[in-house]
Amino acid sequence: MDSTGPARDAASTTPGTPEGPVCVVEGLRVGLTGRGLDVVEDVDLVVSAGEVLGLVGESGSGKTTTGTALLGYARTGAEITGGRIDVAGHDLRSMSWQQVRAVRGLDVGYVPQDPSSALNPAIRIGQQLRELLDLHSIGTPQERDERVREILPEVGLPADDAFLRRYPHQLSGGQVQRVALAMVFLPRPAVLVLDEPTTGLDVTTQGKVLDTLGELCRRFDVAALYVTHDLSVVATIADRVAVMYAGQVVEVGATRAVFAEPAHPYTRALLRAIPHLHKPYALSGIPGLAPAPGRRPDGCRFNDRCEHAVEACRATQPALVEVSRTGGESHVARCIRVDELPPWDPEDRAVSDTVPDREREIVLEVGGLDVSYGRTQVVHDVSFDLARREIVALVGESGSGKTTTSRCVAGLHQDWTGRIELEGEQLVASARRRSPEQRKRVQYIFQNPYQSLNPRRTVEQILTRPLALFGIARGRAARERSAELLDQVQLDPSLLRLRAGRLSGGERQRVAIARALAAEPDVLVCDEITSALDVSIQGSITALLDRIKAERGISMLFVTHDLALVRSIADRIVVLSDGRVVEQGLTAQVLDHPQEDYTRELLAHTPQLANAFD
Repeated sequence: MDSTGPARDAASTTPGTPEGPVCVVEGLRVGLTGRGLDVVEDVDLVVSAGEVLGLVGESGSGKTTTGTALLGYARTGAEITGGRIDVAGHDLRSMSWQQVRAVRGLDVGYVPQDPSSALNPAIRIGQQLRELLDLHSIGTPQERDERVREILPEVGLPADDAFLRRYPHQLSGGQVQRVALAMVFLPRPAVLVLDEPTTGLDVTTQGKVLDTLGELCRRFDVAALYVTHDLSVVATIADRVAVMYAGQVVEVGATRAVFAEPAHPYTRALLRAIPHLHKPYALSGIPGLAPAPGRRPDGCRFNDRCEHAVEACRATQPALVEVSRTGGESHVARCIRVDELPPWDPEDRAVSDTVPDREREIVLEVGGLDVSYGRTQVVHDVSFDLARREIVALVGESGSGKTTTSRCVAGLHQDWTGRIELEGEQLVASARRRSPEQRKRVQYIFQNPYQSLNPRRTVEQILTRPLALFGIARGRAARERSAELLDQVQLDPSLLRLRAGRLSGGERQRVAIARALAAEPDVLVCDEITSALDVSIQGSITALLDRIKAERGISMLFVTHDLALVRSIADRIVVLSDGRVVEQGLTAQVLDHPQEDYTRELLAHTPQLANAFD
């Protein structure tokens, strides 16, 4: 095919495309415009028809930059400066921007992290689905309507007129994501770039979306690049995996081979931060931060964070070398010590489950909780308790009542009846009507650290406010106490002078935890506080919470949809469905021997590394 010609007629594309590389990237280089700094360097990727390649790494590693380069796109302030990008027979770097635009959406599709950003809130679903087909005059008007009605059942959505007349705001998060998938598959693209498409979805919805996505890629022979920080998701859907760090690919191979015997220290560090569903592990993050362009160390870019680094690692920039492993499956890794590293043993961080007969000192008790939003009751007769030095997880699908229940405990939602007691003392519904001592003893950590911290305030101002509000410390004593709080959450006290807007997501979440700790609470309510964080930062945060629980005797109500994380952090678990408790008990008992079908369904849809070996 002439790489400078128009995009292929998507209407003529049918399943059964011959197998082989459909996407080839060689020596990709993306730099900051006018600054001579590379964001991405020396990236080689090959994706075949019907194959899913997972692209993983921390924030700042270059995953999204690499993914969007497959569409011939670089964000504002960056540009593609080198390499070859061949997508569905098009050499994108030799094409004009008008020709590249003609390829996007037809030969190469893109699904963003936030599916709602792909939909116009003022246009009905049916019209939006037809828009691309109308724009490129693909088929007759009748054929376009038929194609729309054919694709919706493929992604598990109804194809009736009532659904097509809906607006995006009338759909659930899972439905919005499925509509975005339907839109991108409608023109039958050859290549698909998926940028964290299931982040924030509950496990059931995520599992269904992943199943749908994998099936469609196989059925229509689509070569997919799946960008994510969640290695468990990659184990579920990807045939091969590429690990990125500081703008370079550091390990590539079959998913089974890479996860069974990781050869690069960075891959091993990521895997050590991954929780497992059927066995508790001591999670750990990776010390330090991924270096930004212009601050990357000489030699191996991971050497300043690597426990296996030697002097040669700081002097030599390694190339990708082939690694032979016991299973017969080989892959490549960018490390000069691949043959010198100790054998990989994931079991060395396994820990014991909670002892069933441990004596419990009840701190918080919720009884007969009924919660409404206006005339609609959303929580029904919820009861559970929380003991000192204990973490109780509230789990369930989106809409199950997890966050609503937790907000009632913190006094952030007033329309409820029932009983919430703190060490036998009844709490009133509104936090504003609770005594200062009651507000001090129950602190809430919000899911989104970008919204919960004022970006114009310094970290010192954020931390000294609760100290002054609850009469704990003022002036110099408050500043010293703020430095101690940062140290407790493993942040450098020098950050006190910075405004919150200059912090990374992981740093902001640690500051939010420090702010909650400043009040010296007895109960922390943690609302999905790790859901959008890198796996390494999640490991650090969970290790931090476990240490805080042990050292300060704090109890925690931990709201999450991540059951694998629950296994590593929670002592007890409360499963919610449609606002009702369907099962509760010790974490190990509930996860290993679930009594309810709903719990079994949650477990069945939870992504886990073991999926790579099925």
